[in-house]
Amino acid sequence: MLASVLLALFLPCLGMSGIFIVYICLLWYVSSLNQPDPPLPVKPVTVLGLSASELEKLPKVTGKDLVMGTDCAVCLDEIESEQLVRLVPGCNHGFHLQCADAWLSRHSACPVCRAKLDSDFFNALENPC
Repeated sequence: MLASVLLALFLPCLGMSGIFIVYICLLWYVSSLNQPDPPLPVKPVTVLGLSASELEKLPKVTGKDLVMGTDCAVCLDEIESEQLVRLVPGCNHGFHLQCADAWLSRHSACPVCRAKLDSDFFNALENPC
């Protein structure tokens, strides 16, 4: 009787130990392959925004001179009357100076109406909106 009780306790432990050893061996085998992953394709970096010289060509006014609203569409904050505002030519949308520079350095379109700002756009007088 004592032998059957010990055998009933010993066999499951032996089986679980065998499964654990097989699992550890599989982990070691997979980690020892050391095959490097194929390199990920690199997306070419393209400059879509305006350059610093183009940003300086855009007109600057104060908040009290705005015609098309007093909310900055970039930061969603109200533009105070004494704050400097950068105007987008053509559509005359105004934004905080820092917000407009940050946006337009990455995107070449107005944040409100999405009018494209090309380098030849600075000479155009028609309204794209």
